[in-house]
Amino acid sequence: MDQSARVRLSWNLLRYSYGVVILLVGLDKIFGMNLIVQWSTYISPFALAVIPVSLPIFFVVIGIVEVIVAVMMLMKWTRLAGQISILWLVLIAANLLMAGYIDIAVRDILLAVGAFVLAELTIVVQGQKNA
Repeated sequence: MDQSARVRLSWNLLRYSYGVVILLVGLDKIFGMNLIVQWSTYISPFALAVIPVSLPIFFVVIGIVEVIVAVMMLMKWTRLAGQISILWLVLIAANLLMAGYIDIAVRDILLAVGAFVLAELTIVVQGQKNA
């Protein structure tokens, strides 16, 4: 396998895995199923104090944003979706740190690094398409 094929494979693995997982997480929040996790458990007291709506409405809005980002990632806006994911994951990690979930916050920071790599690989892959 040549270098170009390896880059494209890596990009596709990141793109589809992030896209599908973000989509499933968003749908889980929209429909309030809590199949993945009990989402309200991970809201810090600070976030609870500043959220201007009820938690169910907040989770629906968050879920809609996540579904939009997932669709963008799976379509032609992968780089932008990756960049949005970086910010999103860092904010989630900050909330988790305030709630005392350090282990999960560290994982979300690593996911943010992966989203950064995805955004950067998108530049390379799009450059290969145009070459």
